[in-house]
Amino acid sequence: MALRFSLFLPPTHSSASPSWALPHTIPISSSASFGVSVRTQEKRTARVVVRSSTIDTAEAVVGQVTEVNKDTFWPVVKAAGDKSVVLDMYTQWCGPCKVIAPKFRELSEKYLDVVFLKLDCNQENKSLAKELGIKVVPTFKILKDSKIVKEVAGAKLDDLVAAIETVRSS
Repeated sequence: MALRFSLFLPPTHSSASPSWALPHTIPISSSASFGVSVRTQEKRTARVVVRSSTIDTAEAVVGQVTEVNKDTFWPVVKAAGDKSVVLDMYTQWCGPCKVIAPKFRELSEKYLDVVFLKLDCNQENKSLAKELGIKVVPTFKILKDSKIVKEVAGAKLDDLVAAIETVRSS
């Protein structure tokens, strides 16, 4: 496994020191742990972003839309615990999917007690899409305690909001 990270330094007030980003790749074993310490000449704080190609621990994040796949979906749903989970099942070529995507993102920022996920129903994720019973895209599945409790087929924002409200209040 390899972790890829980028180092981003915020801009300084001096025009002589522009901000910059420097990507690195570090090969590690799956059981390795590491820390990154950065000190700049200006003694500024740096932010380190680490991305892994696999998920060792699933995290259910609120306030944003998280992309999942056939391997990460169920661990993230389980990590959500008693929070409601809304899954947007879409494809890259679907026009209505592209139209509703920004509105779905806005909902994720509004409902901070709900986990919002999206699944590209491509060939790679076909087995999960079939398991979840998708017939059309977009389809929104709402889960509670790892069970599907509501479904909205099509890019119907009002129906999706009503379904979210119903599940949140139950």
